[in-house]
Amino acid sequence: MSSVLWFDLLVLGTGLERLAELVVSARNARWSFERGGVESGRGHFPPMVALHTGLLLACVLEVHLADRPFVPPLAWAALALVIASQALRWWCIATLGPRWNTRVIVVPGLPLVSRGPYRWIPHPNYVAVVVEGIALPLVHTAWVTALVFTVLNAVLLLRFRIPAEERALAAAVGATRTP
Repeated sequence: MSSVLWFDLLVLGTGLERLAELVVSARNARWSFERGGVESGRGHFPPMVALHTGLLLACVLEVHLADRPFVPPLAWAALALVIASQALRWWCIATLGPRWNTRVIVVPGLPLVSRGPYRWIPHPNYVAVVVEGIALPLVHTAWVTALVFTVLNAVLLLRFRIPAEERALAAAVGATRTP
């Protein structure tokens, strides 16, 4: 099987993983809303979905249309980072449990989580997103996709998403870190 086909399967697998996240997210949103959860930052959510969908499409398109080569040392290092980013993402999901969501939904009165990866990093899921956004395209040297996604994602995260989360958490009653 060609490296391009393997790459297409990797991107497809990543897309299927995203669908699994959406299922978990929908279930967790119901849990949060049943407990009085408040959603914030709805305006940036559609661009975020478009950007993440665009990452997957652009990976495949750039490799096929620009005939990007498979460079084994780069590919294996990038693949290791993709796998590590997935592990970190699911560690975040497991740590937050029903409080994890792709949207910004905060249940007032619940303390902030400070265990798992949150004991060291305030937003570890975004570390996973950044690493994956660079590494996934580089598995097959789709460097334009890696660069464009990284810049657009940085703007989205730093300008909109993280500030929305920080405001929502600060406004929640009892928003103090607990183990």
